[in-house]
Amino acid sequence: MKIDEIRGKTDGELEFELKNLEKELFGLRFKSTTENSANPSRIREARRAVARIKTILNQRAHAAQAKNGGH
Repeated sequence: MKIDEIRGKTDGELEFELKNLEKELFGLRFKSTTENSANPSRIREARRAVARIKTILNQRAHAAQAKNGGH
């Protein structure tokens, strides 16, 4: 998932996507420990997508807080 796609989504959509990616990542990690057939590049992609989504959500939260005059 590209950063422009992430920025174009609402917070609700991002929360939903984050939840799905974390479930997928858990499954991939579990599968990689029980079998050797898990795709390590997919684990990396999912981990990075989770980080991107969390980064955008945090940036939006900080921007909203700054807009409201808080620290």
